[in-house]
Amino acid sequence: MRVFRTCRELGVETVAVVAPDDLGSLHARSADHRLEITSYLRSEEHVRAAKATGADAIHPGYGFLAENADFASAVEAAGLTWVGPSPEALRLGGDKLAAKRIAREAGVPVLADGAPEEIGFPLLVKAAAGGGGRGMRVVRTAAELEDALAAAAREAEGAFGDGTLYCERYLERPRHVEVQLLADAHGGVVAVGERDCSVQRRHQKVLEEAPAPGLSPALRARLHEAAVAFGRAIGYRSAGTVEFVLDGDDFFFLELNGRIQVEHPVTEAVTGLDLVAEQLRIAGGRALATDCYKASGHAVEVRLYAEDSRTFLPQTGVLTRLELPSYKLSQGSLEAIRIDVGVDEGDEVGLAYDPMIAKLIAHGQTREAALDTIAAALADTRVDGVTTNLPFLRWLVEHPVVRAGEATTAFLTEHPPLSELPPLRAPAAFRIPWRLNLPAPPPAPPPDIDVESHRPSTTHGESSVAAPMPGTVIRLDVAPGDAVRARQPLVVLEAMKMEIPVHSPFEGSVKAVHVAEGDRVAGGTLLVELES
Repeated sequence: MRVFRTCRELGVETVAVVAPDDLGSLHARSADHRLEITSYLRSEEHVRAAKATGADAIHPGYGFLAENADFASAVEAAGLTWVGPSPEALRLGGDKLAAKRIAREAGVPVLADGAPEEIGFPLLVKAAAGGGGRGMRVVRTAAELEDALAAAAREAEGAFGDGTLYCERYLERPRHVEVQLLADAHGGVVAVGERDCSVQRRHQKVLEEAPAPGLSPALRARLHEAAVAFGRAIGYRSAGTVEFVLDGDDFFFLELNGRIQVEHPVTEAVTGLDLVAEQLRIAGGRALATDCYKASGHAVEVRLYAEDSRTFLPQTGVLTRLELPSYKLSQGSLEAIRIDVGVDEGDEVGLAYDPMIAKLIAHGQTREAALDTIAAALADTRVDGVTTNLPFLRWLVEHPVVRAGEATTAFLTEHPPLSELPPLRAPAAFRIPWRLNLPAPPPAPPPDIDVESHRPSTTHGESSVAAPMPGTVIRLDVAPGDAVRARQPLVVLEAMKMEIPVHSPFEGSVKAVHVAEGDRVAGGTLLVELES
């Protein structure tokens, strides 16, 4: 939908490719032409669609094959224009291990990676070929490693067609800051500002802002220089993002996203650029218009998902009501609200794809004004027919830690969703855990995924374990009569390419199993009966 909007403004005709289980989607109804393909993950189907409709170019969008070098090669081999980086740059930047080696050689700081016994715990298991939180697991003890590797590999294979993994050092409380790049085919590479994306769940961002708050001019310049250095090192072209984690004034290269990012609107808001138009311009062989971009004001984006506000488990249903604001009055002046939407009222949110409904982006002259505007917009948003994270977003943008610009990637661990807002703010020195003469303690373990409103019902030493969300049973780990320990996985569900294990609430035995591998279940479906 985002790409179509720019193409429409430029007078470029568009073709929507549509998978068989996505025929009723909004994007299929919104293009000038549409063609059914067998799968979004089959590159030959995209090329066939382009040839059949007489298209000149393929824009890969955000996910699926967007960073697949073989897809880019196939598009170019077919005589079509690829709106993105060169296949070689995608190979160098898309292989996370190769990218870290190149970054290190370019003088960009990187986190240690290698075998778990070399890195130590905690560590992060990551998919070498993916992004968007898929194929990622935090591992804090050796006992968790085997299951984490297996689950991450399955997720990565399902989302990207490549289950290759690697392990790297895990920082408990970093900030996540990324630099937007634009690069042309003539050697021009420029940093178009940075974004702070520290508030995350399941390693996926839920609030992003530009510029990143609290950066000194020197630190901002070093970040931009490091991103440009990496872009030059791989011969980058098109729009892309270099992601970093910040630990105080130190920063470390995370990865390259060789595509336009979901959160790109905040950069567009503060620079006045249309990044999709810049992608098309670069793909057409034109040089960058300038080597310097300046930010004006502040922008904040939140992602409206069909998911539970406390557990972040995906939800399904038909959108019987969807009301989104177009602007709000803030600080006595009209502050802009932009809405990027992927569904329409009456559409069904299903299990097969990401549960994002819309993005709300606010731009104001100050950070406070942008946050006030997004808060007012969320207050005026109405969604019926499917459970959404709207209550969580309203809570989030009013939280004093977010308002102070002090959120880290541990924010939702240390401040559980919808928890009571603190009535007072402690002095800055006491807002970060510390110990005298010792390192600060790590954050507490994150909340269990199957708690809160999805607690099992227990009566007289028995428990009925139900599905905390709709999904597909991809693994059944127990049979009737099996002994189980507390917190042992019983069933693994998959929805929207994410795996969710369902655990035993206590030590006991399995009385009955009511599902089989491959079953599709609704939220609340009885999975397993236990007895203590």
